[in-house]
Amino acid sequence: MSKRRVVLTGAGIISPVGNNMKDYWDALVNGKTGVGRLNAFDPTPFNSQIAAEVKDFDATKYMTPKQEKRLDQFVKFAIAAAKMAVEDAGLDLDKLAVEKAGVYIGSGIGGLHTVEAEHEKYIMTESEAKAAAKISPFLIPMLIVNMASGLVSIELGFKGPNSAAVTACATASHSIGDAFKIIQRGEADLMACGGSEAAITKMGFGGFCALKALSTRNDDPKTASRPFDKERDGFVMGEGSGVVILEEMEHAVKRGARIYCEMVGYGMSGDAYHMTAPDPGGDGAIRCMKVALEDAELNPEQIDYINAHGTSTPLNDKMETTAIRKVFGDHADKLAVSSTKGVTGHLLGATGAAEIIACAKAIECNVIPPTINYENPDPDCDLDYVPNTARETEVNVALSDSLGFGGHNVSLIVKKFKG
Repeated sequence: MSKRRVVLTGAGIISPVGNNMKDYWDALVNGKTGVGRLNAFDPTPFNSQIAAEVKDFDATKYMTPKQEKRLDQFVKFAIAAAKMAVEDAGLDLDKLAVEKAGVYIGSGIGGLHTVEAEHEKYIMTESEAKAAAKISPFLIPMLIVNMASGLVSIELGFKGPNSAAVTACATASHSIGDAFKIIQRGEADLMACGGSEAAITKMGFGGFCALKALSTRNDDPKTASRPFDKERDGFVMGEGSGVVILEEMEHAVKRGARIYCEMVGYGMSGDAYHMTAPDPGGDGAIRCMKVALEDAELNPEQIDYINAHGTSTPLNDKMETTAIRKVFGDHADKLAVSSTKGVTGHLLGATGAAEIIACAKAIECNVIPPTINYENPDPDCDLDYVPNTARETEVNVALSDSLGFGGHNVSLIVKKFKG
C-alpha cells in the first residue's frame, strides 16, 4: 500500500529575529543575529549574561487581553505562530473538515514563567494559610506542556488528533515528524505542528548556566553563538515558537494551496548514553539520519543541504560532524551544512520547527542560510558549513537534525514538490 504524500503549506514563527516569516528569513539569509545582553532580568549574578530574546511581541494581536492574562508566554507564542501559519497556508477555517484537522505542538520545558511567579508569590506571603489561598486557579492549566497544543486546537477549532511531544531540544521535530506520520496513516488530512519555548526566566536561565552549557562571551554577544567555530564556548539560550501546516497532498492541491515542499522522511533514535552529553561517536545521530533516509526512500547522495543542530557547544558540533561523515561518506564533502543558531540562538523545544522552516525556505528560494561567526576552522569540524554568507544554489532536498538532552535524536527530510 502506497503512503499518502504530505506537503508543507504554511508556516508561522515567533523568534528573536522577527515575529513574521519575512523578517525571520531575511535575518537568516543576511546573518543578522538576535543575540544580545539579556534584558528580561538583571543577569549579573550569572556566568552567562546574554540571550536571544523575542522582541516586540504583542500577544493581543492574536488573542483578547483577558486571554492574554491567563496564558503562559510559551502558549501565547504558540497561538501566535499557529494563527500565522494558518493565514500563510491560506486556510478557510469555515470550509475545513475540523475532525480531520489536528494539532501537535510541544515544549521542552513549558510554563516556567508561571511556576516561578506563583512560587514567588507563595513564599513571599506572610503565612502558609494565606499563601495557599493565593494560588491561582490557573496555575496548573497555565504551566502544563500540553496546553500549547490544547489551546491552539481551541482557538482554531481543530478536533482531530491532538498531542504534545516533550523531548528537550528535539521536541518540535518529534511533533512535526509524528504529525507527518498521522497524515500518512490517514488519521488526519491536516496538522498544525511544531514547538514553543519561553524559558528565559531566572531559574530556567540559571539552570543552564549551572550546567555550564551557555556561552560566556558576554563582552561580545553578537558573536557568542558560533557553531562549528574552533572558539565556540557554548550555546546561547533563546525563545520563540515555530508552527507549520502539514497537509495531505491531494487535500492541498484540491484547494489550490501554495506548497513550500514535500515532507518525505522522519527518523528518530535514542543515544542511551548520558543525560546531557551526546554519544561522542554519534551512534544515535547516525542511526537517526539513516532511518530518515530510508523512510524518504532516498540515497545519501540526494541530500543537498543539512540544517544542522549545530548548537555551538564543543561536544555537539564535533559529534554531529562525525555523524554526518559516517552517514554520507564521500558525499559529506559535497554537502552544504549550516547552523542557523548563530542568528537565532537555541530555541530549545521550538528549534526544530524554526529550522524545518529554514529548510522549506531554502528549497523555495534556492538559497542556503549561512553559519555566521565562523572564523576559526576546527580540525574536528571539517565540513562545508556555508560560512558567514548565504549561498544561492539549487536545493532539492534538505535534512534537518535535532538532538536533545536525554539522547533524543530526530531527523526530518523535505524535498522540492513535484506533483
